[in-house]
Amino acid sequence: MVNQEPCTYIIFGATGNLSSTKLLPALYHLEVANRLPTGTMILAVGRRTWNRDKWIAEVEKMLVNKARNGLNAEIFAQFKQRLYYFEGNLTQESMYAEMREFINKDSVFPQNIAFYMSIRPAEFGNVVQHLSQNQLLDEEHGWKRVVVEKPFGSDLESAYALHQRFSKYLKEEQIYRIDHYLGKGTVQNVLVFRFANLMLEPLWNRNYIDHVQITHSEMLGVEQRADYYDNAGAMRDMIQSHLLQLLTLVAMEPPISMEAESLRDEKVKVLKSIRPITPNTVHAQTCRAQYMAGMINKQMVRGYLQEDKIPQNSVTETYAAVKLFIDNWRWAGVPFYLRTGKRLKESQSMISICFKSPPQQFFRPNQIKKMDPNWVLLGIQPTESIRAEVTIKEPGLEMNTRQITLDAGFRKEDDVAKDAYEELLLDVIKGDRSLFLRYDEVEYAWKIVDPILRVWATERDYIPTYQAGSWGPKESRRLFEKETQSWRHSLDPE
Repeated sequence: MVNQEPCTYIIFGATGNLSSTKLLPALYHLEVANRLPTGTMILAVGRRTWNRDKWIAEVEKMLVNKARNGLNAEIFAQFKQRLYYFEGNLTQESMYAEMREFINKDSVFPQNIAFYMSIRPAEFGNVVQHLSQNQLLDEEHGWKRVVVEKPFGSDLESAYALHQRFSKYLKEEQIYRIDHYLGKGTVQNVLVFRFANLMLEPLWNRNYIDHVQITHSEMLGVEQRADYYDNAGAMRDMIQSHLLQLLTLVAMEPPISMEAESLRDEKVKVLKSIRPITPNTVHAQTCRAQYMAGMINKQMVRGYLQEDKIPQNSVTETYAAVKLFIDNWRWAGVPFYLRTGKRLKESQSMISICFKSPPQQFFRPNQIKKMDPNWVLLGIQPTESIRAEVTIKEPGLEMNTRQITLDAGFRKEDDVAKDAYEELLLDVIKGDRSLFLRYDEVEYAWKIVDPILRVWATERDYIPTYQAGSWGPKESRRLFEKETQSWRHSLDPE
């Protein structure tokens, strides 16, 4: 059993989709793993007129389909002892005093409290203000931590405004900005792969690496997120947060230690070193597009403008790609290509690192035809693996070469898969902020994409399109610095 102090996990918006699909299953799996401190309680806050018994029954229904290896009756019997429900409307100021009374009158609730904001970002500021005004953020008798989901603002100005409002009521150390991508085992493995394997460090720079690609592709469309997505778009939804975070892990210098602040200091240095994209260079360094109808898994799917709740004149991008340069000693001149899109040919996340070709082509009869470059490939999802592509001699009498793949699967057969939220929710209890975003990370990420979004916002008459089931718009090809560079679509040799 862990020796962390117990806490009360208060989930605002507990009856919503995020809570039922991610948060409660993650907390249950922490129970299975015996990682929740003894005495930790989970208080759901929702507007529905439920009592505790009704809530426990609802959680059991949620977990039937979400629990790995099925719901264990004995463990759920333990888990349900932690579950409580409080009916309340977050928009009513009186609710907060009533909730404080509810918590304080029952000694079952620990005074260490984590508030999880599983609510609309527009509500973050008001909820934090009401918590503070009702002494629910005071740390006299225990720590208080607030967990917020992205998006952290919709641009640099709104992110700063939200930060200023939070700063009135919270210390930076109390704020846990969650990016679930950073909880994925393979994402964390990028750090281990880089800094625990000395053989790679001498090669991890502009002298040997030709370019880096970071891809997140989805076969799904907007599904139930149309209202949010049409206001956000692919650049805000994925690149500003998840993909820039991956870039920092690939490009950062070795931190002094793996402590939270040392790690985040190095990530911020990378973001500060990214060459600004000016209005004049937006078209040269970015590409956006929107999906049309097409075939996915042999099924015809609708185009973006035919999706429910999407305006007919929308020019929101469902595909975004950007070319970035990091102007520091290690990476000067090396392009980083980031792309994301919906309704693409496959669903996957991967980091593809392309090494330079040898300066002389010893093993080709024709010097014009170059050998394929070496690649290091980090599969994040659905395939979790580390692969390297190297050149070998083909069997036979001739000096012919071919590429082979050295494949290291991330998981052993008996390894238990875990969801990213399990580690992140546990880190909140432990007070470990390594995998959470500091405000200056958010600020510098917005500074990178804000000029792009401002230019796109003025271009309301037309947006390029691509067919659903394809790899996106052909226009994205123009981002590459060299004719020899092209998008890497798969972990398998292409």
